[in-house]
Amino acid sequence: MQRLDTRSADFVQRLEALTAWEEGLDASVEAAVAEIIAAVRQRGDAALLEYTARFDDRSLSSAAQLEVSPQRLQEALATIPAPQREALEQAAARVRSYHEHQRQASWQYRDDEGNLLGQQITALERVGIYVPGGKASYPSSVLMNALPARVAGVEEIIMVVPAPGGELNDLVLAAAAIAGVDRVFTLGGAQAVAALAYGTATVPAVDKIVGPGNIYVATAKRQVFGRVGIDMIAGPSEILIVCDGSTDADWVAMDLFSQAEHDENAQSLLLCPDAGYIERVAESIERLLPTMERADIIRASLTGRGALILTRDLAEAVAVSNRLAPEHLELSVADPEALLPHIRHAGAIFMGAYTSESLGDYCAGPNHVLPTSRTARFFSPLGVYDFQKRSSLIMCSEAGVQTLGRVASTLARGERLTAHARSAELRLHDD
Repeated sequence: MQRLDTRSADFVQRLEALTAWEEGLDASVEAAVAEIIAAVRQRGDAALLEYTARFDDRSLSSAAQLEVSPQRLQEALATIPAPQREALEQAAARVRSYHEHQRQASWQYRDDEGNLLGQQITALERVGIYVPGGKASYPSSVLMNALPARVAGVEEIIMVVPAPGGELNDLVLAAAAIAGVDRVFTLGGAQAVAALAYGTATVPAVDKIVGPGNIYVATAKRQVFGRVGIDMIAGPSEILIVCDGSTDADWVAMDLFSQAEHDENAQSLLLCPDAGYIERVAESIERLLPTMERADIIRASLTGRGALILTRDLAEAVAVSNRLAPEHLELSVADPEALLPHIRHAGAIFMGAYTSESLGDYCAGPNHVLPTSRTARFFSPLGVYDFQKRSSLIMCSEAGVQTLGRVASTLARGERLTAHARSAELRLHDD
């Protein structure tokens, strides 16, 4: 891992170079994804079968074979080991409970002239959730994407998940059963996003696509935005730990590993004002890394994009964190609540030494679909609000329009929009 010191003259330059992520601007990826989307739009199921054969090594005779039957989902739920089923059910209950607090309600009021104003909340009709299925399978992603949609009142949830070589993870299917997913298709990559956005004879078109994926999935979501809604453009996973030196060094090393093991482009950063503690964490990393199942991936991630950063104090550590707007922020300090008011940008904030980021990934309750690549400056975690939309309500009384109509008429004529003005004026009483 790199060693950085905020006191160094080149600190900002080195930090920017380390944290920059520009893969989403790859012209060759953009072109390849555009070609895939165009093919799916033009040739529908036939294109899906071709891309499934090419990318997932599956030769299917019909697009109907892409769909996983409801019976298969229930079979997976019934056959996974009991501890895994219980863990999924416990996690689902907590995720559902947390997101029920996010449900929004319609509201309205009448002003002094009897005009009714308000907002009507309605759920999206059909959404698509993308679940990764490449280097690892993520049943937790099924819960995190589907359950907020269910709580919001979405009528139909369509899930796509790649099945390389035809293999499906039973935990993923069991999670789909628990979360109440309506239909599951074994599709991945840009072709899955295109199918959800435009629909084919087999795959229904949706109103919004959510869930993380690789660069091709992220690029496809960007290209179909406008045809459908999307949650966000996800980059590699990130963790930033602000530590005062009081947490067990092995705990912090393992927390850094927890994101690094996702893939080689994941980013793990530690900010601490205690140089001696940073050395202890470095020693823990060296000692623990050989024991990890995904050691090669972790090592590549830490070497390429990881850093141990010495700061002047905790206040400066928080300032650096706000600059980076991390996906996962751990405040591994004695008094995290004292720092909390100073945190401006973070996808999720994990407070205190006992709160590992992994708890948020699986079962704490808040969503683990989070903004990356500094987009926490303007994006929020996935939630119920992503599956609801708001319609403004306006109903004028006969008395109320006498005031509002004159205001509208004056402004419309000022903009030289005569029809707007006359539309309002026709409803006015003669003085």
